[in-house]
Amino acid sequence: MPSSSHAARALVWFKRDLRLGDHAPLAQAAGFEACLGLFIIEPAWLSSPECASAHVAFVLDGLARLRAQLHTRGLPLRVELGEATDVLQRLHTETGFTHLLSHEETGPGWTYARDLAVAAWCRGQGVRWVETRQTGVVRRLRDRRGWAARWDQRMNAPQPPTPAGWAGVGQQPLNDLPSLADLGLPPPACTPPPAGEIAAHAMLHSFVQQRAMGYRRALSSPLTAEDGCSRLSAHLAWGMVSLRQVHQATEARIAQTPDRDLAHDLRGFAGRLRWHCHFMQKLEDEPAIEFQNFARHCDGLREDSSDAALLQAWQRGETGYPMVDACMRSLMSTGWLNFRMRALLVSFAAYHLWQHWRPTGLFLARQFLDFEAGIHWSQMQMQSGTTGINTLRIYSPTKQARDHDPQGLFIRRWLPELAQVPLEHLAQPWLMDAATQRASGCVIGRDYPAPVVDERAAAQSAKERLYALRRDPSVRQETDNIQQRHGSRRSGLQSSTRSGTRRSSAKPVPPPQLSLFPDA
Repeated sequence: MPSSSHAARALVWFKRDLRLGDHAPLAQAAGFEACLGLFIIEPAWLSSPECASAHVAFVLDGLARLRAQLHTRGLPLRVELGEATDVLQRLHTETGFTHLLSHEETGPGWTYARDLAVAAWCRGQGVRWVETRQTGVVRRLRDRRGWAARWDQRMNAPQPPTPAGWAGVGQQPLNDLPSLADLGLPPPACTPPPAGEIAAHAMLHSFVQQRAMGYRRALSSPLTAEDGCSRLSAHLAWGMVSLRQVHQATEARIAQTPDRDLAHDLRGFAGRLRWHCHFMQKLEDEPAIEFQNFARHCDGLREDSSDAALLQAWQRGETGYPMVDACMRSLMSTGWLNFRMRALLVSFAAYHLWQHWRPTGLFLARQFLDFEAGIHWSQMQMQSGTTGINTLRIYSPTKQARDHDPQGLFIRRWLPELAQVPLEHLAQPWLMDAATQRASGCVIGRDYPAPVVDERAAAQSAKERLYALRRDPSVRQETDNIQQRHGSRRSGLQSSTRSGTRRSSAKPVPPPQLSLFPDA
């Protein structure tokens, strides 16, 4: 890659790839005369409506660990605050780098605008920008046919070796990493888990070796999912482990284990890794879905129905529906929630409260430590019924409480005001008579709110509105177009197996139970 006609120097630009292993730009940089690492803390990120202090704290922890690893191998990692083009210009003046090496990124709209500006800057300065793929997302994809084969090819390809060392650009002094206070951010609402590559691989190892046993059963309940899910999603979101590393470790364990039950559970997890990229591909193909409905016939459906009081009750975990409120309070405290309970939160906001997916999605993005734009916005719309092609899933908060917290352990943990409510009333405490309320120390309307809406009436109203819209013959052509562009194909969702290869088919299949994040 380096030119032989002059001294070639590389700048490795870290974005959502904070690791050493399976890192093509780092492998490429070993062939240069000198190189330098860079991470930019961008004002556009800090001021974006999806960003929260917990995200920044997690990244700063990961950067500190990555910088120590790189330092021992001779590669300085600069962490700079500023607009990307301004930072690049300063470093170009300082070091004269000739190549900018990075991974491709499918992110929010501000990252797309940033990349356009960086590309223009590189052209103007004569710097060669080399971007490398790191997921199964395909840029400039014309058709979903054959997408699965590409995914398999990428995920099964050998990982680039991690160089033993690099020739650093001089003896670059390492500036101190900024604190949250330095960046003008408050302390995080939750305490992020340990970040970095070592923590990510420890989590991966414990999952594929042992914790995955019973995964298919464990992932739905917030009680069993806490340990039974991989818990890799935040590390995947920031590239502290690559999707290929997770895929290959999972496949290797499936091939090695004599335990059929464990292999069966791991195959279920392996399938979700494919869905990870399937949903990210939607944002790559149509960036506008971050801001507007997939199905434009849904325009006007909820835009004018925002209710500040209902939205605030949902955000605070004070809707009067214990399972909804426990999920929200758990999420705000930990930064993580299992897939079905995330689905419940979105479903309740979209259908029972009739709120638009954009403001509720921004709030959830700030709570989810594992926020991944491509997955997040695709799923927010899917669960809100605005894709035009997915089955409507309206979750009953009462049924979810009884099915997935039958002893009330999760609700009592996160709603201490309901600690003494009899189990038979825990899913619907407003049905207690006055004497039982007083005896339990939980008077509805005083100690715990009354339901903000009637569950059955609200759900029925939502169904009537959406099904009436879908029956309109004028929307069929748009629905067909959305299915053609974004719908899944059987060839994209084959089960994890080495016994054979499925033939490609354009027949769409329904997606699995809503999975907002890859470790579900």
